[in-house]
Amino acid sequence: MKKYGFGALVAAGLLAGGLSAGSASAADLGGNCCADLEERIAELEATTARKGNRKVSLTLSGWVAEQVMWWDDGVESNVYVGGIGTTLASHFKLTGQATISPGWYAGYVIQVEVYGSETLLAINQNVATGSSLYGGGNSGLNTLQSFWFIKSDHLGKLSVGKQSQASDNTAILVDGSGSLVPANFVAFEYGGFFLRGTNGSTGSNWFTAMGCTDCNGIPLNSVRYDSPTFGGFSASASWGEDDFWDVAARYAGEHGGFKVAVAAAYSEATDSNTLASVPNGGLIAQAPDTEFFQVGGYVEHVATGLFLYGAYGQLEAMAGPDLNDFWYVKAGLRERWSPLGHTVLYGEYQRSNNDAGFGLTGLSSNVPNVNCNNVNECTSEVEMFGVGVVQEIDAAAMSLWVSYRHLSADVHDNFVITGDVPTEDFDMVKAGALINF
Repeated sequence: MKKYGFGALVAAGLLAGGLSAGSASAADLGGNCCADLEERIAELEATTARKGNRKVSLTLSGWVAEQVMWWDDGVESNVYVGGIGTTLASHFKLTGQATISPGWYAGYVIQVEVYGSETLLAINQNVATGSSLYGGGNSGLNTLQSFWFIKSDHLGKLSVGKQSQASDNTAILVDGSGSLVPANFVAFEYGGFFLRGTNGSTGSNWFTAMGCTDCNGIPLNSVRYDSPTFGGFSASASWGEDDFWDVAARYAGEHGGFKVAVAAAYSEATDSNTLASVPNGGLIAQAPDTEFFQVGGYVEHVATGLFLYGAYGQLEAMAGPDLNDFWYVKAGLRERWSPLGHTVLYGEYQRSNNDAGFGLTGLSSNVPNVNCNNVNECTSEVEMFGVGVVQEIDAAAMSLWVSYRHLSADVHDNFVITGDVPTEDFDMVKAGALINF
């Protein structure tokens, strides 16, 4: 029993449960009891979560990411502690696969996200600990992905279930600078904060003022195909209920001492069920069917570590009018100055336009006779610039960052009168870390 410990006790108990209490049954074990016990223990160990069963592997991975954020909206300031935004939040992932035959595999992915104050749009001037509408309170779990796949070395991979569709984060993921998590074009941390009027009133949040920048960025139930990679090129396509479809193309390679990565995607969504603005005199209307195009590119000079990343996206109604667009650029230096790992210095700039006044509300009290209480009555333009530093710690599979961002918004009334709605700028400083496991 010293040899097998607790596992032997459990196995012995399971074996004993299948035997009768009679002495004749016990005698039937003969001299093979120890061999049977060892075989049963081996079977039990082979099915534990740490390694999967004998046919399908199991790997547990993920990361924990948390940060401290100071913010100032021109009237109020505070410090919050929380995560870094849904789809980037702390999570664990179960993955595995089995070999069907040489070159053919079947597998699965289950990714569970830890919800808290990091949930998208859940924190603002009034709420620091998350919102039940987006996952709730200080804790909770959300199944971000759950799908199976069949893969061929020569034909590609087919996946079915809740997963990232082909165009999910296409333009973001080409960023190879090491600063993708703390610095990207999605308003994860500040999107839920209300715009503050110069007289102290609040209206729509910054996410609405910017318009959609990650218009197809949440995993959905879908069927997806990914091609093999040929000469650095690959392609993906997916379809999902009710209804969307998208395609994406990617390239990554190295030429003349430069790392290069480019990706583009196009998606269409129909039968949408949200409110949007169309040119109909300012009345609230059912959202039009939409199409979204995005492209991102990254280039890095290997010898010096100098890099440049840029992205562009545009959302349009399939009937014709533009809804919103954005462009984003980031430049910096990735250099190994310390044995700890690479240090990344960067600066960033973003310009986002809500061309159709998508959902702008609640700023009418800022200026007499100016009304932004209904969609399509105002348009907005948001500018953001920031700087930051990331320190990678290779020995701990960890990144630490400190960054600063400044946002300003121009809101323009198009309905009651022609005029600008004055708003306060927004400043934030965040310091945090991500550790992989």
